[in-house]
Amino acid sequence: MPESPEVQVLADVLDETVTHRRIVGADVGEFRAWKTRDRPVEDLIGATITGVTRFGKHLDIDTDRGDLVVTLGRAGWVRHRVEDDADGEHTGDASDPPPPPAAVIATLELDDDTALEFTDAGEWLSVALSLVDHPQDVPAVKKLGPDPMSPTYTRADFDRITLGRRKQLKALLQEQESISGIGNAYSDEILHRAKIAPTTHAAALDDAEREALFQAVRDELADAVPARRSIPLPKLKQAKAAAMRVHGRTGEACPVCGGVVADVPGSKGSAQYCPTCQGPAD
Repeated sequence: MPESPEVQVLADVLDETVTHRRIVGADVGEFRAWKTRDRPVEDLIGATITGVTRFGKHLDIDTDRGDLVVTLGRAGWVRHRVEDDADGEHTGDASDPPPPPAAVIATLELDDDTALEFTDAGEWLSVALSLVDHPQDVPAVKKLGPDPMSPTYTRADFDRITLGRRKQLKALLQEQESISGIGNAYSDEILHRAKIAPTTHAAALDDAEREALFQAVRDELADAVPARRSIPLPKLKQAKAAAMRVHGRTGEACPVCGGVVADVPGSKGSAQYCPTCQGPAD
């Protein structure tokens, strides 16, 4: 799932490459992805893109006719197609079969003979597109909590969501209404950096542990953005996976202490931690 660092890099690259471009064609191949039926995609034909930004894990393509808010979901992405260039998503050994191509859900043709393609590679549809007057008109954006990647995010913001909360930290970090932009992978990495078990309840943290977790949130996300900037957009997801210390690395050695990375209890293999660094997870 794309999380805030990758979506930030995607927004930055698209902002540099498609801002001021005029939309000359628009098509939605999967009608279920288009959420604002009273404003069809054809309303964007003739519009000029005025900027691309991020709200949590959502992408906002601003035009002079409204905002196209893109919810990427589990396996969504946006490609900037230049002529017939390859998407470059296969990074395995040459003998490995390439993964099935991502399905193109919608397309915006631009006036420089390029196009934005909105894709989904999941087993079920997760991409959602909404044409609105303001990004907050999309319910999922409106309910977002403070963004920890914002320079204005403070320890006080973090304390408001952790003090007294009887909720496991792994789940709390992914609660978009409390803290936006963090998903399954980065929550594992943040907790590993902070050396706190994922099943620890927020209410059980002392002040030093809350400070360590706050700093881990800020540092993990801040470090990821510059690390991804030099990566071609089609390879951002693979770069994210390769950079993980514990997430997705069950049975491997922890790069910090050498202990064995384990699955978080009850996660069915979807989340990982280091019992040596972080202590046991009950």
